[in-house]
Amino acid sequence: MKRFGLIGAAGYIAPRHLKAIKETGNELVVAMDINDSVGIMDSHFPNAEFFTEFEKFSGFVEDLKLKGESLDYIAVCSPNYLHLPHMKFALQNGIDVICEKPLVLNASDLDVLHRYEQEYGAKVNSILQLRLHPSIIALRDKVNAAPVDKVFDVDLTYLTSRGKWYLKSWKGFDEKSGGVATNIGVHFYDMLHFVFGDILKNEVHYRDEKTASGYLEYERARVRWFLSIDANHLPENAIQGEKLTFRSINIEGDELEFSGGFTDLHTQSYLRVLSGDGYGIEDNRAAIVTVEHLRKASLSTSNLHKHPLCSKM
Repeated sequence: MKRFGLIGAAGYIAPRHLKAIKETGNELVVAMDINDSVGIMDSHFPNAEFFTEFEKFSGFVEDLKLKGESLDYIAVCSPNYLHLPHMKFALQNGIDVICEKPLVLNASDLDVLHRYEQEYGAKVNSILQLRLHPSIIALRDKVNAAPVDKVFDVDLTYLTSRGKWYLKSWKGFDEKSGGVATNIGVHFYDMLHFVFGDILKNEVHYRDEKTASGYLEYERARVRWFLSIDANHLPENAIQGEKLTFRSINIEGDELEFSGGFTDLHTQSYLRVLSGDGYGIEDNRAAIVTVEHLRKASLSTSNLHKHPLCSKM
């Protein structure tokens, strides 16, 4: 049984980590969040310590170390801009990390993490769950089986409605979330790299606080993409779940079906980490470089390769 800490226990993604820790037969020793709406913990680890101040959390973790009861892992589910300092804390204390995406906001931060791994002998693991999705694995197999000079034409559309709260939270500030393309899209860019190879071209056609669109060229694909949290873009066949969502990956007329199969991917990710086969720092570089460019690049004036929805902006 491994001993876990968790930072960001009140966040949207934390329940998947709590469930994964439980389902892999491990123990949550301590959690923290500046918000105290963490009753979900009672469903999994009612006896875990909890703090609303990082200073008290860090002191508790360091005291455990002095008593010879160190944590084995810290799961990082905090806001994107806090991932780096929270991972640095864990690594400095010799504790391995399991961090949500995006691992960091800037590619230079990956180099910092490498130095911390080398200095303190602990390891960073990341959640890249789309790489474990059966439909994505099947697509990658299809691409690998195609003639080596085959380049696929892909349209990626992800529309997920968000209320007025979104832009007033940390997610609405580029310096904290990385912007909409990072916050809701980084796992798609990792998936595209995973399936279609190295990125060759990266154009941004539209970008505001709710919507981004552009064109990516990979070794094996030409991808027109459109991401938005603006409900006005949703089609009539949007799916009603926790929120209205439309997700489409169209590959030369064939729709990739991957709306299901997500429920246990965090648990699968944890199993990989616990077996020593987790996705590390370098596995994240292609996606982080991609979204950093999307955030900083000048908009392209070319009408070539524009996503159909972008023409309406």
